[in-house]
Amino acid sequence: MSDVILKVKALGFHWETKDPFMFCAFHQDQFPKGEVNLGPSKEGLKDRFLGNDFHKKDGWRMYHGKEVPGFPYHPHAGFETITLVEKGFADHSDSMGAKGRFGQGDAQWMTAGKGVLHSEMFPLINQDRENPLLLFQIWLNLPKRSKKVDPHYKMLWHEDIPIVEEKDEHGKTIRVKVIAGKYKSEKALDPTPDSLAAEDNTDIQIWRISLEEGAEFILPTGEAESNRILFFYEGDQIKTEGFEIPAGHSLDLEASQELKLVNGNKKAELLLLQGKPINEPVVQQGPFVANSPEEMHDIIREYQRTQFGGWPWPKAEFTHGDKGRFALFADGNLVEK
Repeated sequence: MSDVILKVKALGFHWETKDPFMFCAFHQDQFPKGEVNLGPSKEGLKDRFLGNDFHKKDGWRMYHGKEVPGFPYHPHAGFETITLVEKGFADHSDSMGAKGRFGQGDAQWMTAGKGVLHSEMFPLINQDRENPLLLFQIWLNLPKRSKKVDPHYKMLWHEDIPIVEEKDEHGKTIRVKVIAGKYKSEKALDPTPDSLAAEDNTDIQIWRISLEEGAEFILPTGEAESNRILFFYEGDQIKTEGFEIPAGHSLDLEASQELKLVNGNKKAELLLLQGKPINEPVVQQGPFVANSPEEMHDIIREYQRTQFGGWPWPKAEFTHGDKGRFALFADGNLVEK
């Protein structure tokens, strides 16, 4: 298309990414009022395929939940998830004995490594009003050298995540939330210790970019070897490189060149993913990622043998009652927000 824009694609349910990322799941649901059990009313559950409800009926889905929307316990191995909850809440529980509730702009970084069971439920904590959810879950691959690290999860609380707010030459507001990497003088919080993003020279960048109506933003250059993709998921249209691109599209970009974006007549929301490719074979089977069929066989066999430590919680759809935002880590450390 141009020297900077390599490809433009329509967004689907799972957004396509490039090495070292695997994909980005985007969840936007207008959940109804909640009940005492933190799920929707029985009336709201009628005519749904509970346990596998991915049809956006009445503006929301139950996903794999039967009582509470979300994803009851399931395994991960060989990669990382970065879960950003901009609206609503997620209740996390795992086989390490850790749990927590996060949302309102918080992010969770979880390195699955050699294997972990976890659940992520979306509690409908408001009983007097609707419970909107806006959530991104980014899957970041791990290189072969890190596939067998111990699992670990870390909270990036929204009060601590760096945000750069600036004005363009016309006084329009630009806001960049730095979840990974660095934008201008602001460096992101540290990820988990064994994360790919914790290694030097990987150029892992994850930014949430908000542009006021009519704002002009210059996306700065990255490393020449990096893959870069920009998701334009909400707004009207942006003008760039002589093209008018409507919302609901992604742009594969040449990372070594800057890109000027001119926003249209509505606030625009974008997500940037960037990083140097791992350049290793990828064998994926559901929530498991390996480098070869033999290694995949080993992961599956280990899961069948150990269940990655088993499930220590009383329910598959485990939620955390009327608690506020908190994190209880595997070492017993409790953080309440």
